[in-house]
Amino acid sequence: MPPTDASADACTAPFAEIGIATSPGTRVSPIDATAGEAADAADCEDTLDLRLPNEFIALFAEDVDADGGRSRFLAGTGMTDPAADPTSFLLTAEDLLDRVADWGPISTPAGVLHLVPVCVERDLPIIDRWMKDPAVATFWGLGGPENAAEEHLWSQLTGDGRSVPCLGTLEGTPMSYWEIYRADLDPLARHYPARPHDTGVHLLIGAVGDRGRGLGGTLLRAVADLVLDRRPACARVVAEPDIRNTPSVAAFLSAGFRFSAEIELPAKRAALMVRDRSLRHLP
Repeated sequence: MPPTDASADACTAPFAEIGIATSPGTRVSPIDATAGEAADAADCEDTLDLRLPNEFIALFAEDVDADGGRSRFLAGTGMTDPAADPTSFLLTAEDLLDRVADWGPISTPAGVLHLVPVCVERDLPIIDRWMKDPAVATFWGLGGPENAAEEHLWSQLTGDGRSVPCLGTLEGTPMSYWEIYRADLDPLARHYPARPHDTGVHLLIGAVGDRGRGLGGTLLRAVADLVLDRRPACARVVAEPDIRNTPSVAAFLSAGFRFSAEIELPAKRAALMVRDRSLRHLP
């Protein structure tokens, strides 16, 4: 899971106030790890036996074609394997996050924010540039290999839908990268008392000029409200910024999250931040 430090439609159409983001480098990520022993350890974390709901598994049926290859179809829909066309899964299936693509824009004191599921071909250049900012790379860990950001995006888009990467546009201008994920189905769930449908948030503020002026807290509050509005089964929004990332922790606090605990993750010591539905209207 990327660190919780704190654009457009399917190929047409993370916020860090210097680390206000739950970034991949500081979270237990479902993304493939680097080479060597670190990769082995990460893979071990990322391939935990976290069982999906039976209703979700039942959607899939597997057929073996004449060549012995495997071709998966969504039951009753004829839709092909999400790995072959990830956007088809996001846009046509009742997914694990209640169709993030359909959530629509939300008004904030800073303007209208819209989370749009990432299209790699369109959005990779700007996301990769943000990730290579040294201040961001410290917490997200995606500033190294040339294709690190691309692999990180594809690992989510070709997965089972438990994490959706989004470009955040403010008044129509791309300015942030977000990951909305099922914390209860993520390896993070091994490290805190997860509840069904807990939803996690990772955010990166892209432009340096947008950092350090309170924008992170404003947007986090709006997105947490959006999650709670669009996911009625979700009672909590959670985040796990690096405990060293004080601007990120401060942004979550200003967004109405409460500090719940310090937790030890494979890649960082994190501050578990929680926004409760029952307390969402408190300042």
